[in-house]
Amino acid sequence: MVPIRTVRSLRPDRVGMTVIAMLSVAPVIEDSMASEVANAVDALDSHDVRYETNPMGTVIEADDIDTLLAAVADAHKAVDADRVSTFLKVDDKRTSDQAAADKVAAVEDVLGRTATNDR
Repeated sequence: MVPIRTVRSLRPDRVGMTVIAMLSVAPVIEDSMASEVANAVDALDSHDVRYETNPMGTVIEADDIDTLLAAVADAHKAVDADRVSTFLKVDDKRTSDQAAADKVAAVEDVLGRTATNDR
């Protein structure tokens, strides 16, 4: 299993985050995409968002949809390639605050264990 490197932790101790998204930005190339993906992740730091990168993408949390979409736009623009593929899935809870960590905790409560396996 590939270890997950947390770029910037999603902390469940901060309240008020209501928009959660899964973002994947990558150049369409044959070689390694790591440096361009790193550029996209680095672009998120100029925004008031929290994020965590995993092997399949980056989970982002923001206070509102405008903040989230501005961060996503900058991440997309940060990739220097002739063709860029961006996938975005957004959960915009408008009537309650729920952090990404809360969603994972709810699943783990039902499982009765952590939602990971080191096989």
